[in-house]
Amino acid sequence: MEVDDSECVLRPSVCLCVLCGLPAAGKSTLGRAICSLAAQRGWRSAVIPYDDLIPDQAFQPRLLEEHTEWKSHRQSVLKCIEQFLKNPQVLTESQINSAAWERCIQGLLEPVDSLDRSQTHQTPLLLLLDDNFYYPSMRYEVYQFARKYSLGYCQVYLQCPVESCVSRNQSRPTPVPTEVIQEMVKRLESPNPQKNPWERNSIELDTTDTLSKCDIQRMMELISSALSSPLSPVEDNTEQKEADRLKCATSLVHQADQACRRLISEAMKSAREHQVAPEHMRSMAAQLNESKTRFLHNLRTQFLQELLVSQDEDIDVEHVVKTAVNVFDQDKKDILMRIINA
Repeated sequence: MEVDDSECVLRPSVCLCVLCGLPAAGKSTLGRAICSLAAQRGWRSAVIPYDDLIPDQAFQPRLLEEHTEWKSHRQSVLKCIEQFLKNPQVLTESQINSAAWERCIQGLLEPVDSLDRSQTHQTPLLLLLDDNFYYPSMRYEVYQFARKYSLGYCQVYLQCPVESCVSRNQSRPTPVPTEVIQEMVKRLESPNPQKNPWERNSIELDTTDTLSKCDIQRMMELISSALSSPLSPVEDNTEQKEADRLKCATSLVHQADQACRRLISEAMKSAREHQVAPEHMRSMAAQLNESKTRFLHNLRTQFLQELLVSQDEDIDVEHVVKTAVNVFDQDKKDILMRIINA
């Protein structure tokens, strides 16, 4: 989503809290409870329900993430938040339900009007984004937005058995089709900080039964932490650099592996021409493959270490492969000569 950086976003400390989980897992109920506690702390807060803001027709193929119309509407919700942070009184985004949006922010406008500018900037603002967010990419989009504007960011995953969700859903005025919930179970990827470091500010709550005071306290502590530790738009790109390093190393090792296979094939051909005995041929093949495995492992390890040192310098992978494979070639020749002279 393109954002005009030339416009200054004037705001108090802000936290975007993503509520994710299956339909009827209890996100809306939790959101209302947190808003009540937030008010007691003097925070302004609001629940942003995607289902109310996005037109029904955009949800027809709702399990197809690549569906462009649905993705466009999801981005429109973030644009609404962006516009609110810049000017709460203005809404120019046309893809969302404007009446629903006005209901969302109605409670946020009153405190702003009653405080002077200095007081407004001292009043924390909490926006609870209520959606299934079953793909990490959906959550990452919000994370990127929060980082761009130095907002606090956190995630709360509501874990609830599908049977309970289906049962609760049936009692709703407009229930989600059961097959949609069952299909979403297959696709839902809960927050995974080990796989996605940007999801580290996440907790999981079991909503099978009524949430305990301890659960609510955990969530309030998570939000408080996010408010006091906003993301930085100039964070280092460690994650991307690591991905690029691994990609480069994988490419290097793949090319080296192909070159080594050709050298082994040449060695086997040469051994047959020297009429090496079958048992010695098998021994040589085992030695060469063992040498190749060891060589590729060492090459990958050494190359990754060198990439750390070289940082942003351009790496001539082809040259590195050629130089490294010369080492294996010499080892190959030594093994071949030992077998032929045995």
